[in-house]
Amino acid sequence: MKKELLLWNPSSERIAQTNLYRFMHKIEREQKCTLPDMHHTWEWSVKNPYAFWNSIWDFCGVIADTKGERVTNGEKLFEHHHYFPDARLNFAENLLRRCDDRLALVFWGEDKIQKTYTYKELFDAVARVAHALKQQGVIPGDRVAGYVANMPETMIAALATISIGAIWSSCSPDFGSAGALDRFGQVAPKILFAVDGYYYKGKIFDNISKITEVVENLPSLEKLVIIPYVGTGIPQTIGQRATDFNSFAGSGPAPALEFKKFPFNHPIYIMFTSGTTGVPKCIVHGAGGTLLQHLKEHQLHCDIKPNDRVFYFTTCSWMMWNWFTSVLASEATLLLYDGSPLHPKPDILFDYADAWDMTLFGTSAKYLDMITKIGVHPIKTHKLAPLRTVGVTGSPLSGETATNVYKSIKNDVHLNVFSGGTDIVSCFMIGNPISSVYANEMQGCGLGMKVEFYDSQGKPTSQGQQGNLVCTKTFPSQPIGFWGDATGARYHKAYFETFSNVWCHGDWGEITDHKGIIISGRADTILNPGGVRIGTAEIYEQVCTIKEVIESVAVGQQWDNDERVILFVTLAEGVTLTEALVDKIKRTIRTNATPRHVPSRIIQVPAVPHTKNGKITEIAVKCIIHGREVKNKESLEDASVLEYFQNLPELAC
Repeated sequence: MKKELLLWNPSSERIAQTNLYRFMHKIEREQKCTLPDMHHTWEWSVKNPYAFWNSIWDFCGVIADTKGERVTNGEKLFEHHHYFPDARLNFAENLLRRCDDRLALVFWGEDKIQKTYTYKELFDAVARVAHALKQQGVIPGDRVAGYVANMPETMIAALATISIGAIWSSCSPDFGSAGALDRFGQVAPKILFAVDGYYYKGKIFDNISKITEVVENLPSLEKLVIIPYVGTGIPQTIGQRATDFNSFAGSGPAPALEFKKFPFNHPIYIMFTSGTTGVPKCIVHGAGGTLLQHLKEHQLHCDIKPNDRVFYFTTCSWMMWNWFTSVLASEATLLLYDGSPLHPKPDILFDYADAWDMTLFGTSAKYLDMITKIGVHPIKTHKLAPLRTVGVTGSPLSGETATNVYKSIKNDVHLNVFSGGTDIVSCFMIGNPISSVYANEMQGCGLGMKVEFYDSQGKPTSQGQQGNLVCTKTFPSQPIGFWGDATGARYHKAYFETFSNVWCHGDWGEITDHKGIIISGRADTILNPGGVRIGTAEIYEQVCTIKEVIESVAVGQQWDNDERVILFVTLAEGVTLTEALVDKIKRTIRTNATPRHVPSRIIQVPAVPHTKNGKITEIAVKCIIHGREVKNKESLEDASVLEYFQNLPELAC
């Protein structure tokens, strides 16, 4: 067990102002129960899931023609169990419930472009694009794809698509054409929205040649809509199938925006796994489950309220973009950002926070690690007065980095660390604004999410014992299935083959004595030296305290009928891996973890591989050092980094 360090306690006044506090008292009155704290509220929610999800619908004000009489379809098998089977609603209507002069969207494209949309302007823009899509022959169930940046036009296109019952799917423009085709080629879109280029670190990246290649290899495509961003124009070789966004949307008075009602599980998103082990899986998500989960997480766990200013640094390839978009349903303002989070200055995002009175700052663990290393201290340089929450996801957050949030960003802020995934377009574990925050652990499980950890025999682990993360009760945002998986065999294999009738997520972790959660890594990358299972996050937790080390990746190498731990490190500028530094790293790991965690080899490399979502990919490194092919290199931020791990003499002895 890692050392427990209390980082933050909310005041009683702050607790009383939260949405969660109001919800708990509402449940106490209606259900005649006592909920003194978050853990008791979670226990009630998983013991009474039907009453809980019914209450979320009402508390968050879901807009629908009908909720229906049944909360579920009553199916016994997890994968066939669905919520609100008689409901009829429109996902986009819930996000566009507001139509006034309050700010809906603010956009910064590095320091190049800034623009804003009111809710009325957003509503009208969606109406125009929805009308254009219908004129183009798009009907419910058709797929519309986006090769797009995180900008207002992307949200407009997505909401317009969903409003008419079609299905939205996207990836970011930094994907190569092969990576985009791996995704869009599987779902056969009728329309493609594509940004003409993008800015990164002040440079312009022209996307036109990649777009042309994608279009030429998508036989299903009937129309290409270019979103102007960097001004490179429309591909001339595509002909009449191509138009620009403004021409497609049209001008003048906006047409009526009709919100046709669809079933609770009507598909709205096709999302893609990272694909580092093969062609990405196409996960289909439904309207009602996505909406209910996001409303719950935004309003109860993140305490988002009308007129809040919410920011999340994300790309359109990451499920956090979909999660972020749904904040509109809570009537807050979305602060969008596209480009490098460190350009033109390393604290640009905190400039953004001050300029627009940000109340929630959302980012990745990688970003917080980075600003810790380079010495960004906004607590000294920025006001950040309205900031209540710092949201973090993407990978485990080290205790040192968590502590640094309070030292370097703001000393009275809710550090909300959460974890879930593309698989459920939401979270299994997430923080809450009424409980204490401890270093090295997430505050707990999401309401309504019956998370446990199982050993290899399918038995719940003891407190402090690590195991496979499972969810033993159904939840509304369970995927509809995988696109193209007519029998459901691939879907069953992905989540329900390991343990009977229990969702197995693929993470490895434990429950703490605070009822918090520690995630040590993915189960398929767990280290196993001498038959003892070790999470890679436990090693990273120690290595990140060493100032000479910028980043690291730990993998297991098959060796002498066993497995040994190999640690690759990238070092600060001008630092080399001396014997003294190797000893320092090993000593730190041995002292603060166990001798089992100490790597057999420590090797310096210029960089480690990341997916385009910023996650370190241990699987790719493990494949390389064992001479196996790395599948779908297009999902990597820079596949050339893999060359640093090939044919290393240190691994041959």
